[in-house]
Amino acid sequence: MESVSESTPPARETAIDWAAYRKDFPILDQQVHGHPLVYLDNAATSQKPRAVIDSLVRYYERDNANVHRGIHELSNRSTDAFEAARKRAARFINAPAPEEIVFTRGATEAINLVASAWGNANLKAGDVILLTEMEHHSNIVPWQLLAEKTGAILRYLPITADEHILDLSKLDEVLTDDVKLFSMVHISNALGVVNPVAELCEAARKKGVVTLVDAAQSAGHCPLDVQEIGCDFLVVSGHKMCAPTGIGFLFGRAERLNRMPPYHGGGEMIATVDYFKSTWNQIPHKFEAGTPDISGPIALHVAMDYLDKIGRENLFKHDKELSQYAYDRLAEVSGCRLYGPKQGRAGLVSFMLDDVHAHDVVTIADRYGVALRGGHHCTQPLMKKLGVPSTARASFYFYNTHAEVDRLIDVVHEIKKFFGS
Repeated sequence: MESVSESTPPARETAIDWAAYRKDFPILDQQVHGHPLVYLDNAATSQKPRAVIDSLVRYYERDNANVHRGIHELSNRSTDAFEAARKRAARFINAPAPEEIVFTRGATEAINLVASAWGNANLKAGDVILLTEMEHHSNIVPWQLLAEKTGAILRYLPITADEHILDLSKLDEVLTDDVKLFSMVHISNALGVVNPVAELCEAARKKGVVTLVDAAQSAGHCPLDVQEIGCDFLVVSGHKMCAPTGIGFLFGRAERLNRMPPYHGGGEMIATVDYFKSTWNQIPHKFEAGTPDISGPIALHVAMDYLDKIGRENLFKHDKELSQYAYDRLAEVSGCRLYGPKQGRAGLVSFMLDDVHAHDVVTIADRYGVALRGGHHCTQPLMKKLGVPSTARASFYFYNTHAEVDRLIDVVHEIKKFFGS
């Protein structure tokens, strides 16, 4: 297997013209309900720069053909670009080899792949699957389905009552010898908590526990190095990091992937087929049955180049500063409850206004051109833990500004006036 040793180079320590990067996003230059768009729903999906949009058009205008199966020029171009994206994804997270990257529709499918292919082959009745209380449904429901099928047991590392971070004092109580898998979110989409995944993976590794890291909210916002994290699996969703929807990838250690059975059956994932028996292709193709999304990885490649040109450490610093500014300003609003840590949060803030439902907050904010997210954020168990049905969420990316946060605060005050609170 080809070795991939180079990691993302450090960004230059120069002032960054964030306004110039913002101009790369055509969708942001519009009005909604007569107001300039303020897009603060980046944890749900990010916007796409012109370079990514153009890459899709270029592929379909010049190179569209199926991959791996043809020997004509267009197929060769498509195959080369498709596999170049795999190598780029490996570099993006410092995976040891491109063969450890499996393209999926996103983080959700990647988790389901591991639950099905690894889980069914390795878990039995009484084995424990350890999760955290802040997981997204995509990192709960697949394990529930697996537990129902195998007789495995779900267990959760709790969060604290004050700042809603993981209660690491309970780790030894839940990470016991009967735990076989520890699957954890890196950055919470509902709380903005940045979890110490390297520390958690190290603790699990000492007990021989397999680990999976959900990097859907972190891959496009901060540097990632799977070798430093020490995880067995890591999942990434492209649409949250400037790439199109419907594309993401799974990183899996080669020794794990090689021992796992296929996830789907069909073309491409086979070595030989007869009427009664088939043999499987090598990794990663063993897990990529049928014609894949070809344009998605190609556009993802462009998105990864785009983000690394800015520098993910710069993105993380920007997001943290903006979310802290938003948190501090919202904390000044009477009757506004905030969730998650007071300091050191990632680029989002979840809040509630007294006697105002989150859906009403989001609906009225939309009238002023401010796009928020309201609801349980696919974390219903966490909402129950917090004692609320839902929250409003503002989530940021590098094209957002302090002026947009100020606009959010103005709109929050308008909402409070509307409801007489």
